[in-house]
Amino acid sequence: MAIKRYKANADTTIVNAYKEDLSERGTGSNMGRADVMEVFSIYGRQTTSSQELSRTLVKFPISSISTDRTNGVVPASGSVSFYLRMFNAPHSRAVPDEYKLMVMPVSRSWQEGIGLDLENYSDEVKNNTGANWMSCSKGTPWTLVGGDYMTASGDPLYSQTFTTGLEDLEINISDLVEKWIAGTISNNGVGIHLTASQEAWFSGSATAMGLVGNATGSVLTNPAGATVSYYTKRFFARGSQFFFKRPVIEARWDDRILDDRGDFMYSSSLAPSADNLNVLYLYNYVRGRLTNIPGLTQGANNGEILVSLYSGSSGPLGGKLVLYDGNTELTGGHVSTGIYSCSLAITAAADTLLNIFDVWHSGGVEYSTGSIVPEKLFSPPMINKPVYYMKIINLQDKYRQNEIARFGLFVRDKNWSPTIYTVANTAVETTTIHSASYRVYRLLDGYEAIPYGTGSDFSTVTSYNVSGNYFDFDMSLLEPGYAYGIKFAFYDNSISSWAEQPYVFKFRVEDYEY
Repeated sequence: MAIKRYKANADTTIVNAYKEDLSERGTGSNMGRADVMEVFSIYGRQTTSSQELSRTLVKFPISSISTDRTNGVVPASGSVSFYLRMFNAPHSRAVPDEYKLMVMPVSRSWQEGIGLDLENYSDEVKNNTGANWMSCSKGTPWTLVGGDYMTASGDPLYSQTFTTGLEDLEINISDLVEKWIAGTISNNGVGIHLTASQEAWFSGSATAMGLVGNATGSVLTNPAGATVSYYTKRFFARGSQFFFKRPVIEARWDDRILDDRGDFMYSSSLAPSADNLNVLYLYNYVRGRLTNIPGLTQGANNGEILVSLYSGSSGPLGGKLVLYDGNTELTGGHVSTGIYSCSLAITAAADTLLNIFDVWHSGGVEYSTGSIVPEKLFSPPMINKPVYYMKIINLQDKYRQNEIARFGLFVRDKNWSPTIYTVANTAVETTTIHSASYRVYRLLDGYEAIPYGTGSDFSTVTSYNVSGNYFDFDMSLLEPGYAYGIKFAFYDNSISSWAEQPYVFKFRVEDYEY
């Protein structure tokens, strides 16, 4: 599981735009319950130099992220990226192009409200709760009309350019989220609006607070602003009926475990030094759950554990084998709860029929002994382009929305030709795919719920161990009541690109009420 989504828990639109009659502004209106949010700038509609603006406020449950980090669900700072994602809401009106939206933290608390009307701004706050253009909450005005934002040097400010105007918003806001978690910035959400050069022009001392509907007291001084209009960009709000379109903070991280025990290679002059290294893992299960070895946690001796290799037919025999660096043991480390790893290389001995055994120890105590069947690196005389047979070996027809499922992938070359002896005496071994990624889409309409995450965060790249490739998936990412398909892509070194495989693995997500 390398993706976690946190849906917005408050959002609204605030405007100083004129109502339909062009005589009164909607500065007192609230749109906290609307199913879309809106950002625009209109210049010169009511008079030749009138300014009308719309901005969006969105807030997220940062306490939930903090709790998940404490519980080990989300990694520590520096090991996870947080993305603000908001989704374009199609509409029948004009859409601007070539504009930039700013995303900046709101500097004071505000209320979502219960207004709905995005057309004539009829849902005025009056004595009810809710933010509007003039006030952040009932009876509390903004310091500056249009919202109070953190804009000082060093504050986390973000922007995204929209070329066609129809794009979704997706920005890495990790710095801001980490400051929210740490409490160095109060979590008042973010404000989203056009950059100052594209919000409408106005020159004058109009930033003083004024009465609701008073044109002079509700416009912003913007002498560098635009004298053209940008109308109108809409995003789906948290109240949208569309499950995948609600605004979210999406946490992405690399949780791969790349365990070479099932694909261990002897060192070879054919491979670069880094490719001669094999990574081995030790999984310390106690009563069915991963548990740290006492005295070997991250806080004690830096989680150090020693690893030595022995040869033998059925168990370790003789002395320790000499490793690539001339030593007979190396230092491993603590990865996460109950998991330890080490990186090593070894040259093939004269008798390669013997197995290799890895012994994990520290302070004279042997904790675990594993077995390895090393292979020699082989360089074929021609380029081999394998075609694979694939299966998810533990795929179920249905999953609950509140469960995390582990999928195990079996892969073998379609051209594999076993002998009669092989079929009768040997279980078919899976082929380890060192770079495999998955995506998940809704079968009904092909909507891509989880796209391939093969960038710097490796959010959908699978792990592997001696049993083959696998990954964990959080079903809460999917809307219940629908069937979904999983597809895989393998990295093809010959074309330096990902090649999607032809298989689809189908399942359904249910939301049980009992």
